[in-house]
Amino acid sequence: MLFIEYPKCSTCQKAKKWLEAQNAAFESRHIKDNPPTRDELKRWLEKSGLPLKRFFNTSGLLYKELRLKDKLPTMSEEEQLTLLASDGMLVKRPILVGTDFVLVGFKETEWSAALR
Repeated sequence: MLFIEYPKCSTCQKAKKWLEAQNAAFESRHIKDNPPTRDELKRWLEKSGLPLKRFFNTSGLLYKELRLKDKLPTMSEEEQLTLLASDGMLVKRPILVGTDFVLVGFKETEWSAALR
């Protein structure tokens, strides 16, 4: 599995600790140093079954600075994917990518179900 994280994020720390407690094998990737590409985001979006809006870090400073709450509804999916790929800090984290699932944000019940 691939675990996308921002190490200073308390939710990411909690998720990583949880994964380790489950003895889950995963590769960790720093979202700011190595942000997801547009193609990765597109694949993950399709695999996740989630709306694209869920991939945005709506509580992040950059999201607020760019006033994306108002801009996203008028942007195409392609424009949104390009924007997300432009800066890892726009992407909600953590993200856990498995062979047949993609989880965005840490919800222990969802992660437990996916790892079964």
